[in-house]
Amino acid sequence: MSGYSKYKEKSIYSMSSGELLLLLFDETIKRLIRAEQSLEDKNYGDYDDCMDRVSRIVRYLINILDMQYPISWDLRRIYEYLIYDLSVVKAARERKLEEIGRIRHILSELREAFDGASRQVVDTHIPVQREVRG
Repeated sequence: MSGYSKYKEKSIYSMSSGELLLLLFDETIKRLIRAEQSLEDKNYGDYDDCMDRVSRIVRYLINILDMQYPISWDLRRIYEYLIYDLSVVKAARERKLEEIGRIRHILSELREAFDGASRQVVDTHIPVQREVRG
């Protein structure tokens, strides 16, 4: 393993769960942009790879949902819709190119919502003052 790979792995392990979630959203957005470019270049192998990776990430987002919270059920429905839409877009290729931008927009909105929520949680954290006894 190269020095850069070790550094990258160590930085990922030191991230908070919120940071990791944002990283997943960033990767899906990056892959969708690359899929659009690959489709325009008629590089169908790279296009299929990008769409498969986005689908795997969205499936992972479904798997990590904590279903004890009501919002998780709504997120699951959104993610399942995205999985369906990704499969339609992947199958139709050029005929559904404009749909990639719409999927990217949905994922970008979700990313921004999670980013805002994680900032709000950090901003509202009140440290507990400990009492010294002795």
